Amino acid sequence: MMFYLLIILAVVLYLRFRRRISIAHVRGPPSPSWLYGNWLELFDCPAAETDFRWQDQYGGVVRVRAPLGEDRLFITDPKAIQYIYHTANYRFPKPTGRQAIMRSVFGPGLTTSEGDDHRRARKIMLPGFNGPEARTYLPIFFGAAERLTHKWEDLIASETQQTAVVSIPWWVSRAALDAIGEAAFDYQFGALDNSCNELVDMYTNLFFNVFGIPTTGSILTVGIVDKLAPAVVNFFLKYLPPRRLSHAFEALKISTAVSKKLVEEKTAALLEDKGRRDIFSLLVKANNSEDPETRLEEKELLAQMHTIIVAGHETTANTLSFTLFEMCKEPQIQHRLRAEIRAMGKPTDYTSSDFDNMPYLTAVVKETLRFHPIIYNTFRVPECDEVVPLLDPITLDTGEVLTEVPIAKGTKIITSVAAYNRNKAIFGHDADVFNPDRWLRDDRPTSKVSLGVYANLYGAGLPFTRTFHHSNLFGRFTFAGGSRSCIGWRFAVLELHAFLVQLVGKFEFEFAEAADANDFRREACNLMTPTLASDRTKGSQLPMRIRMARNGVE
Repeated sequence: MMFYLLIILAVVLYLRFRRRISIAHVRGPPSPSWLYGNWLELFDCPAAETDFRWQDQYGGVVRVRAPLGEDRLFITDPKAIQYIYHTANYRFPKPTGRQAIMRSVFGPGLTTSEGDDHRRARKIMLPGFNGPEARTYLPIFFGAAERLTHKWEDLIASETQQTAVVSIPWWVSRAALDAIGEAAFDYQFGALDNSCNELVDMYTNLFFNVFGIPTTGSILTVGIVDKLAPAVVNFFLKYLPPRRLSHAFEALKISTAVSKKLVEEKTAALLEDKGRRDIFSLLVKANNSEDPETRLEEKELLAQMHTIIVAGHETTANTLSFTLFEMCKEPQIQHRLRAEIRAMGKPTDYTSSDFDNMPYLTAVVKETLRFHPIIYNTFRVPECDEVVPLLDPITLDTGEVLTEVPIAKGTKIITSVAAYNRNKAIFGHDADVFNPDRWLRDDRPTSKVSLGVYANLYGAGLPFTRTFHHSNLFGRFTFAGGSRSCIGWRFAVLELHAFLVQLVGKFEFEFAEAADANDFRREACNLMTPTLASDRTKGSQLPMRIRMARNGVE
């Protein structure tokens, strides 16, 4: 009798456990297709448009249907994000199938490593990106931006109307590539000078060429890949690789060859006590240590060049493009910023401490990073059953109210950075509006949860911290958070400041055609990329008319 009671009890407990970790009753959009689920709705549209709609309609935790009928979670709740990315970050790795693809495309760099390998690599690389080191790169950023302004000045001088039409992404991506080449590797790409360099060709429009304008078949494939073991994914990548990935494979191959040459040169310089202070030289120096904890494997070291360029080149260029787009939409923003720049009375010899006296510049940078987060979605999967706390309770379709959501091991999670950054409870009723002044006002709303490495400037290792004494109330998540936050965020923020000082200080910007504002599209290709809806196949583009900035009041 006792045996049968134990059996019944085990069954009851099992069923209760299964119910406890089920997400079937979490509210979410209806699935139009068992085969595709909500995937076409999510990925075949301008970046994050569906994210905004789901957050407005269903709240911070949403059940969405993946291909083949699988339930997944779409999360924007601040406390849930804090738990996943801070409290339990290494218990929520990236999906293995997706990681297998990214590792084949980008190599075994920092962004594609997990667990102890990630901890070790990040610890080794971090000194090259910390506050003191990042500040030493500022003259390089200003130098690259100044070379870009000289190119534009020559274009304007050659036109009888003293104006020129330029594609902003094309130019700023080259300038950003030159900047990262010199700062990170002491390597001259010569991208602005159109030097014959295979890497420049490979990195131009890389993400759009590989991931842009996906077919329904590729969207379905991405949804299914997360169900597969890495060995299976690697088999298909080796013997049946998607044609569009060939561009990425070639970029990795070329960058690895350049990395090998750089390692040889920097090792030789180190032996002669002539080591430089670029990031790659610091890595090579660390790799010559006798301590295995401070060394990377050769394949890891070689992959870091590709990782740093991919993570820091197009992201910065696209952010600059989006900033200038907003300035064309609202010209008073560029007028006000230009006045602040000119009030400094400096040409190019800025130091990072000068930004203490440029609050509007920093507000514009912060607002662009909030409003146009280049990495708009991230993906995680729990290694074990988890109970994730929520800031805002959710109501299931059964009527039950939850203040925490049980998530079973292996449940795929989509975190929407873009939707979180439009949370009205945190960023105010005008969260859907580009408004740099939100970072300067005293009556802004507060958040009970702090997220992201650039949520505030206090303790950031950067000198320009005193202006935004209340900014810690804003948990912007653009650079992610926790141990997997963007290691180069200080690098990126300083670079954006330098480029905006040079470009806005010297030029006026307007749309090349009045219709361009409505034709603008935030393309979803793993990175948010500016394109024109009427001509998407050309990839990243944003034509603007530029002229030399006038003196006096605008």
